[in-house]
Amino acid sequence: MKSARSLTLVPILFLAIAAAPELLGSDAKGYLYGKVLTKSGTAYEGRLRWGNEEAFWTDHFNATKEERPLVGEIPRKHRDSSEPMKVFGIPVGIRWSDTSRQLVVRFGDLKAIVPSGPNGGAFVTKDGEEVRFGDGSNDVGARITVWDASLGEVRVPWEKIRRIDFKPAPAELPGVPARLFGTVKTEAGTFRGTLQWDKEECLATDVLDGSSDDGKMKVEMGKIRAIEREGWRASRVFLKDGRDVVLRGTNDVDDDNRGLFVDDSRFGRVLVPWSAFKRVDFEDGGSGPGYDEFPALGPLRGTLTTRDGKTHKGDVVFDIDESRGWETLDGDQDGITYSIPFAQVASIAPSGTRRARVTLRGAKEELVLEESADVTERNAGVFVLSGEKKTYVPWDEVGRIDFER
Repeated sequence: MKSARSLTLVPILFLAIAAAPELLGSDAKGYLYGKVLTKSGTAYEGRLRWGNEEAFWTDHFNATKEERPLVGEIPRKHRDSSEPMKVFGIPVGIRWSDTSRQLVVRFGDLKAIVPSGPNGGAFVTKDGEEVRFGDGSNDVGARITVWDASLGEVRVPWEKIRRIDFKPAPAELPGVPARLFGTVKTEAGTFRGTLQWDKEECLATDVLDGSSDDGKMKVEMGKIRAIEREGWRASRVFLKDGRDVVLRGTNDVDDDNRGLFVDDSRFGRVLVPWSAFKRVDFEDGGSGPGYDEFPALGPLRGTLTTRDGKTHKGDVVFDIDESRGWETLDGDQDGITYSIPFAQVASIAPSGTRRARVTLRGAKEELVLEESADVTERNAGVFVLSGEKKTYVPWDEVGRIDFER
């Protein structure tokens, strides 16, 4: 009897591994679902997908912040984050290095999105806050696909949308494809959870592209048991039928891969870059948390202790613009990028100018994050609001912040 590795794959151009992936009808809670109202007055309701990417409540909507009112409240003596603005090397004025900030929110934290033109809009969170956003990623301006129960698949351009209202998916959605789930081995440790390969493929029906010695292949993700990196330019793909093949030549399987998102319940979302990735083993893990499992997350509250021992208690505005539990603390550890909802953060303590120690609720591990503005000297400082009092503490004077539940 031949070993699995000695079996020969049929040499055919654009080979697709046969048989459709398993479909789920009893676990649809994790899927994006809602009503899309167009400017023409037509409403479509059903499962949603953002472009070719986001399809679940744990996925992130990315944009930029339009309003940051506390920037002007920073005491003048601490406004040293300005830098010369140059055009082709010629100084033309001053800009603040922190005037444009990334805005990240999980779809499960949202009540609605209201586009306003091709490059912006507003969203409403579950606690009723309205947040204006600008362009900042392909999520803004994306085509939204709706699987309407009566009409089937409807693709609605962003500019035709008046409003999107989110709601829980029905208990059963017949024929929905399985979500990718598995264990990822990296140079920095192991992560387990729902997956998004190359920041895009997240469904069993999505396709992995590459070239083998026998020709080009399109392999449905639902037919793959594991993927293992082979150097920088190739991957070995293990199929559920026992065969395996080395693929190369596309950003799905080589160092042009944009990374693997893992929604690990310990940390929120992590991004594993190709340089740290070793292997992923897929398994059945369900569709993820449902819409009702995302509570309304209000203001951040806590106690800030300065390096000289003074304490300030109240609403916390971190890095002068992150003030809600749904916003994210971002940083890198051992080459892995973490995006952690503040609701999961128990404490933050700066450690020098280039990193911070982060304790998470319910997690045994302490993270030491670096690289991002959130946890380095590029942090613009912290406001603590108590009644009418606004206390500003520059980052280099922060000793520790303990957040309330």
